[in-house]
Amino acid sequence: MSARSWFSPAAERLRTANPYVVDSALAALVLFAVSLQWLFPDEGDDRLTWQGWLIGAATAVPLVWRRRAPFVTACAVSVATPVQAVYHAPPPDVMYGGMVVLYTMAALGRPWQRRAMLVGWLVGVSLTMMHKEEPQPFEYAFHLLGVVCAYGFGVLARVQRAYTAELEDRARRLERERAADTARAIAQERSRIARDMHDVLAHAVSLMVVQAEAGPVVVRSDPVRAEAAFDAIAGAGRDAMAQLRRILGVLKEPRGDGGAWRLPQPGVAELPGLVRRVGESTGLRVELIGSGTPRPLPPDTEVAAFRVVQEALTNTVKHARATSATVELDWTEDELTLTVTDDGQGPGSGHGGHGGHGLIGIRERAAACGGSARAGRGPEGGFRVVVRLPAAVDREAALG
Repeated sequence: MSARSWFSPAAERLRTANPYVVDSALAALVLFAVSLQWLFPDEGDDRLTWQGWLIGAATAVPLVWRRRAPFVTACAVSVATPVQAVYHAPPPDVMYGGMVVLYTMAALGRPWQRRAMLVGWLVGVSLTMMHKEEPQPFEYAFHLLGVVCAYGFGVLARVQRAYTAELEDRARRLERERAADTARAIAQERSRIARDMHDVLAHAVSLMVVQAEAGPVVVRSDPVRAEAAFDAIAGAGRDAMAQLRRILGVLKEPRGDGGAWRLPQPGVAELPGLVRRVGESTGLRVELIGSGTPRPLPPDTEVAAFRVVQEALTNTVKHARATSATVELDWTEDELTLTVTDDGQGPGSGHGGHGGHGLIGIRERAAACGGSARAGRGPEGGFRVVVRLPAAVDREAALG
């Protein structure tokens, strides 16, 4: 087992251990280290007395509370250490308790407490060394350097802890943002599926209702027309079922290649077929007019253009009591403008403009592609829906 593989679990257990247990063990270790100099004195040094041991204990025992009350602990050790040095000459070889409290203050103390403790220990060590007989310059350097190093390690620990806390906070923010993005994506996907299902079902059911109402009227007088009506009903139903299977397939299975191959893909190229089916199924005279040069559109904008025209014609069939409708495609360099106009009774007839999902869905589709939509009475009566969709080159700018 390598040293790194052994050290990492041990350090993790030390961080998660009970603070009192860890600090009590540290205090006991410091007390043992302080006692060594008296238990095994150099030649000419005094033997350990119980008074001296108590003073040495005063530099170690407060360390049990170093993380609960760092400043109070530091003050207690700061008083006991020079007393120990003066009572037991010469001063201790290493200020174990002092270095621990300096590290603790640099890591956990307030700014003014850290500065006061560092200055106090530097001055205190210098003054205490004067009580030693014939102190050597290297001894001053050794003790002062010990103070500075202990304080420096505490600063590094504080910076590392702040850095780790910032990383953890950033990770939590990213997780919240990711969850919010996921929730928005789910809501947008639900809204998209709801719009697709509404458009498919509303269009198919509207055509089926129109044909079903006409069927009984002509079933005896014009069997051929009645048969065509029932064929139209069956065709609309089959088309609706096929599109619903494609929509529900997205929900049942994971998407491959982005899932685009499973999404309903009717676009601008299918609009002539849509216009023809509506005219044949309902008897509504529908004319498709195009102007300008067609330009490439993103796949979702293609679908939106088809669904917008489909929903507008569905509203015309359901609400307007119109006899004719016009679908205009105006291509410019920057956008495609779709205009659907009928000669019905206008907004007052309940043209889907009050509380219905049709016009809301049209506006949502246009906005999702970076476009806009408006609806209202036409210039010569009836109802008009105008939708502007950006071309591929301007899509990013339109979406902001």
